[in-house]
Amino acid sequence: MLKALSRFVSSWVGTIVLVLLAIFFVAQTFIIPTRSMVGTLYEGDMLFVKKFVYGIPIPRLPWIDLPLLPDFRGNGHLIEGKRPNRGEVVVFIPLTNKGYFVKRLFAVGGDEVIFNATGFYLRPFEAQSDPGYIAKHFPKHKIKRFMGKDFVFAPYESNHKGIFYAHHNQTFEVMRAIYHHQFPIKDLKVSMQEVDMGDEVVFYTKVDPDHFFMIGDNRDDSSDSRFWGSVSYSHIVGTPWFTYFSLNLTNSEGVRNSRDIFKVRWKRMFKSLQGLETLAAEGK
Repeated sequence: MLKALSRFVSSWVGTIVLVLLAIFFVAQTFIIPTRSMVGTLYEGDMLFVKKFVYGIPIPRLPWIDLPLLPDFRGNGHLIEGKRPNRGEVVVFIPLTNKGYFVKRLFAVGGDEVIFNATGFYLRPFEAQSDPGYIAKHFPKHKIKRFMGKDFVFAPYESNHKGIFYAHHNQTFEVMRAIYHHQFPIKDLKVSMQEVDMGDEVVFYTKVDPDHFFMIGDNRDDSSDSRFWGSVSYSHIVGTPWFTYFSLNLTNSEGVRNSRDIFKVRWKRMFKSLQGLETLAAEGK
């Protein structure tokens, strides 16, 4: 039996089967196409993504990206697993059910989110039953009251140096223009509710149960949950593992001529997500 198994594994068919099983259930390769996660993940970063961290998602056929099995459990997974934690970088299937996105998880089900001209504020759902939760878990963070409740400003930016804004006010004003149909973009709407606080206007949302509010680390250049809403657990795939290759693309910052395109970024090779965040902290 072992000899037969060895012959099968060493055959072309056996090799293809093993590769597909690995892609379906263990790890899959992805390439970052846009700048929405700069400066943690750069366009042209090629990643292995762990697909077993949050359960085992229903396998999808590579290249044509079609599910191979029905959604028996109704949650997009063959085996249900733990949910992503706030601050983690998550790979997921967008609401269009085509392709894959990678963003940072800002808020989980039951959390409340405020976005204003200065950035993002979070009210964790735990604060509903524990009034001292925010002061205990975010002692060094800026706290601001909205709608009679305490919200934490930028709860993850001190730990994840790749998160940044270039123009806080500009991003907020663009959202307002889209919200009021003054700056229409095809297939792009603001999913958050505009709320007039008297002294300022903010965008607000409360995340649905078992859903996840995803935003790009490049907050000025990211199509994310601000525009298409929270992501359900059924769309969660995994988390980045490490880069196996990285090179400049035509949309990369610093590409000035054709010689810069496809230039290899050697410093980003074989880096885990933690290693990439260390590079971000060092400004490399």
